[in-house]
Amino acid sequence: MSNRERPAEPKRYKASKDELLDFYKQMLLIRRFEERAGQLYGLGLIGGFCHLYIGQEAVAVGLQSAMKVGRDSVITGYRDHGHMLAYGIDPKVIMAELTGREAGISKGKGGSMHMFSVEHGFYGGHGIVGAQVALGTGLAFKHQYSKDGGTCLAYFGDGAANQGQVYESFNMAKLWDLPVIYAIENNRYAMGTAVERSASEPDFYKRGESFRIPGIQVDGMDVLAVRGAAEEAMAWTQAGKGPIILELLTYRYRGHSMSDPAKYRTREEVQDYREHRDPIDHAAKELEKLGIKEEELKAIDKEIKDIVVEAAKFAEEAPEPAPAELYTDVLVESY
Repeated sequence: MSNRERPAEPKRYKASKDELLDFYKQMLLIRRFEERAGQLYGLGLIGGFCHLYIGQEAVAVGLQSAMKVGRDSVITGYRDHGHMLAYGIDPKVIMAELTGREAGISKGKGGSMHMFSVEHGFYGGHGIVGAQVALGTGLAFKHQYSKDGGTCLAYFGDGAANQGQVYESFNMAKLWDLPVIYAIENNRYAMGTAVERSASEPDFYKRGESFRIPGIQVDGMDVLAVRGAAEEAMAWTQAGKGPIILELLTYRYRGHSMSDPAKYRTREEVQDYREHRDPIDHAAKELEKLGIKEEELKAIDKEIKDIVVEAAKFAEEAPEPAPAELYTDVLVESY
């Protein structure tokens, strides 16, 4: 126990039927989008790296539904498609970016790992492990300096939680009481090593204690539990109390990237999560309790699949960037 002020223990969010239905649709969109991205990768239409978010949908939707687009900012690592979709960015421009097309959100030059939207306050997927934590701390300083009332949500994973720049960022953020939520998506395996083998302290929500940053551990497979924690974290930062850590206990069903056969875990373990802990199935059961019938859920799934098929069609038909695009966006100024 600490004599320092701490946030209250978060309560599971009490969503209305319409709110929960919206969360369900957003999670399902992420799931179907990522499944389609996996197919396009297999067909050779997506090149380079491709890190899918399947299984972790409740984290992005639960956290970002508590934020305000245009006021708050989001920054993340290279598993970024789900975070963009959860912030309301058009699936067409995300899929076009994945396939390296001119219509993509980064003009087809960023690909899966490097998407960006200043308009939405989404400051990118970043390929260097843990680099986004320092950048997110800078975004929080910008919010504080300009007094715009915003909070930065900086995502990183259990693998990045052992990087040195993370702790430099923690120290600076607490010294200045910056409005930043450090969201650790603990999917248990980083690139392929179990947390028990790679982390001397596997309870990542405790990692800020020596910097006087409080932490909360959350069930990252329950969108309402995540949203409840997001409400508490937002209240903490908005009150000027400085940074806070949320550790989201989640699980990715696919390998680290599309090229990872994931032989470091058993099929039975993955299947157990799919059958008993799936965030979308969990939300569907909650909706059924609220009177939503199975036929309605099937109709929603068809509607979402149609959106994803249209996004894939748009991406496949869009032209590739002109060769001259090689020389743009290299430097801020023209020389």
